[in-house]
Amino acid sequence: MPKPKTWWLDVVLVTAFVALTVALLNGHLLRLDERVADWSLSHQPWLPYWTARVFNYLGQGGQVLMPVSLILTGLLAWRTRSVRAVFPFAAGFLLTYLTIGPLKIWAGRAAPRFEGPNPVIMHNPDATGVYAMSYPSGHLGNSLVWYAVIALLAVALLHRPLSRLETYGIRVLPVVIVFVTTVYTGFHWLTDSIAGALLGVVLARLIERIPFDRVPLPRLGGWERPAGFRPSDRLASRV
Repeated sequence: MPKPKTWWLDVVLVTAFVALTVALLNGHLLRLDERVADWSLSHQPWLPYWTARVFNYLGQGGQVLMPVSLILTGLLAWRTRSVRAVFPFAAGFLLTYLTIGPLKIWAGRAAPRFEGPNPVIMHNPDATGVYAMSYPSGHLGNSLVWYAVIALLAVALLHRPLSRLETYGIRVLPVVIVFVTTVYTGFHWLTDSIAGALLGVVLARLIERIPFDRVPLPRLGGWERPAGFRPSDRLASRV
């Protein structure tokens, strides 16, 4: 995957995330969220709903994306005998843990299916614990981060860059499906998912910037060798 060369898009996305958060804190866009949620919750025949529920697992970090990433990480570490194979997984875990989780706790927003009063507002005093962690959407943030990690691991395992079709299949299509199904099932408000997407793109681009194969390491009996996240780096190390 090509490494992002500029920071202007990241600045725009962070600014948009902050602006969206401020707007919600001041009561804007809440009616839009309610209208979308009302339509979604009232148009859920059995087959479309459960189809959406199943496809929504594409955005489950702990149940799907992290285990898949761990399997690929283990395979890459076994093939390359390089400790660097674990770096993308570690980066994805730390970035999501230090950003999405704390933001959810701070925002204190309930999900559309919350049966208490004022579910749409931020800092909802009637929603606590897991019932007050809707903003930003972890489904979207996790999806963008972990599919970026999976793509990096796939590049190293395949010994070549991903094709455009492969990139869309790993990086774009699953995220679009998660966005639609998360809103349709009522797991998140529309603006939750938008916020999660904005934050997730920034975190994914940050992971792409890290030169995992060039991070300085002490001698580890050969385990400090490149893992092939940039195929050209691996080839160069063998010359």
